[in-house]
Amino acid sequence: MALTSGTKLGPYEIIAPLGAGGMGEVYRALDTRLDRTIAIKILPSHLSDDVMRRQRFEREAKAVSSLNHPHICTLYDIGRQDGVDFIVMEYVEGATLGARLEKGPLPTAEVLEYGIQLASALDKAHRNGVTHRDLKPGNIMLTKSGTKLLDFGLAKAAPPLAAGATGATLTNAAAQADPVTREGAVVGTVPYMSPEQVEGKKWMRAATSSRWAPCCMKW
Repeated sequence: MALTSGTKLGPYEIIAPLGAGGMGEVYRALDTRLDRTIAIKILPSHLSDDVMRRQRFEREAKAVSSLNHPHICTLYDIGRQDGVDFIVMEYVEGATLGARLEKGPLPTAEVLEYGIQLASALDKAHRNGVTHRDLKPGNIMLTKSGTKLLDFGLAKAAPPLAAGATGATLTNAAAQADPVTREGAVVGTVPYMSPEQVEGKKWMRAATSSRWAPCCMKW
């Protein structure tokens, strides 16, 4: 279901489409209360009856709302109107890394700069128990102020790693906190998936470190 210009979802007025993917459609819109441009991601009404898709959509909102970082897209609001579930996010102006790479390779200095920014964003997410699982050029925006990590629609959540924890892993806790993805299910974008992700293996995190084990890099 495509939304037309002028459609309103609560106080948000649709301006124009920005893009679409398997987890929803994204529009540029206006927050009429604050008079600012925002981005709205909707779960089309014909998918709202799909319990798994709705759970993933809500999970994305919860995952992003727990993260406050300059290189992660900020979430403002979540709502539902006339059978349409929507997420209200920061409007990020720029181009995706994928679009930029179509013009040729990046200079080494930019690779290092963007890499450091994204590593910092992922570290923040991992410390908050969130694994993105769909890290790819199309989900990374390049802006005047640097990178922005987008689209946590396939994110997997677990309890944040407690300071000073030792020895155990969080595999079981993650499974309890995330019943949406079936055991052995393969999610992500094939060219950017780890071997473990392609095989549908469980992910785990060593509690002795803030880093994630190789099998957890669900990109």
